[in-house]
Amino acid sequence: MGRDGRDDKKEPVDLLVRRLVKEADVSETQARELVELIGTDWSSLLREARFLKARH
Repeated sequence: MGRDGRDDKKEPVDLLVRRLVKEADVSETQARELVELIGTDWSSLLREARFLKARH
């Protein structure tokens, strides 16, 4: 945890999730699941989110 009491690792993930929701038009839940499965590689996340969006 950081000095302000927040989990330091959660904040970058939250930023990725919000960016993925905005740029790939997936739900926040879907974006979080992708980050959990794939990790933080942006190009991989974006590719999979677009693929997921195209399926639905």
